[in-house]
Amino acid sequence: MSDPAVTEQAFRRLTPDGGESAIARELAEEVPIALEFNGIGYAVLMATPADIADLVAGFLIAERLQSPGDVAVEVALHQTDRGIVARANLPAERTAALLDRVRHRATDSSCGLCGIENLEQAIRPLPRVTAVCSANEAAVFRALADLAAHQALNRRTGAVHAAAWADADGAIKLVREDVGRHNAFDKLIGAMRRADATWDGGFALLSSRCSFELVEKAVLADCPLLVTISAPTRLAVERAADAGLELRVLARSDAMLALPR
Repeated sequence: MSDPAVTEQAFRRLTPDGGESAIARELAEEVPIALEFNGIGYAVLMATPADIADLVAGFLIAERLQSPGDVAVEVALHQTDRGIVARANLPAERTAALLDRVRHRATDSSCGLCGIENLEQAIRPLPRVTAVCSANEAAVFRALADLAAHQALNRRTGAVHAAAWADADGAIKLVREDVGRHNAFDKLIGAMRRADATWDGGFALLSSRCSFELVEKAVLADCPLLVTISAPTRLAVERAADAGLELRVLARSDAMLALPR
């Protein structure tokens, strides 16, 4: 019986000495899950498609729409070709809190949209990457080796992610740090934009896994190559391929993975 949470992906394993070999890895699935409470499209989460009812229950507590002592709501799941819609009805006494939270919650789409429409908003078409990366594998390994030296905040705290811009030779030109990997990348892209800097044949290096959202950020910033320390999800790989974004993942000092040519 197949596991809906994982899928197998072929990669090329690249080493500092120029070696290359084929390897297969299981990738975690990442799908949009639209949450509807009392018929209101509340949020879209990118998540592993397993234990979704647990996810909804925990999310309701985190959003202060239920407390740990409340009876857990029934969750109905509806599979679509774009993702999963999870629907639940909260008790009448929670309606005011739900409506108040919807009014104040920052979302990418209006709260009145149904789940399927929200899923379409979550997986919108991406432009093609037009920038070109001229860095070779040696340059990527160089940037990997130098990244820690540029992580001043992480040296002090051990609790933040880094996003770096490296040039075609692998020299790190700019780094931003944040407790959130998405925030760190946003900061880097924003800093480059404010400085009118382009990738100039270089690439982005992130101290995180390769998620769907980070791939989208890279594509929208016209980044030609995204390098991440940890593994990608299947959706991240698919979205990168569709947009023409090169990936190097599980990038460590002794090896990193690239998609087959």
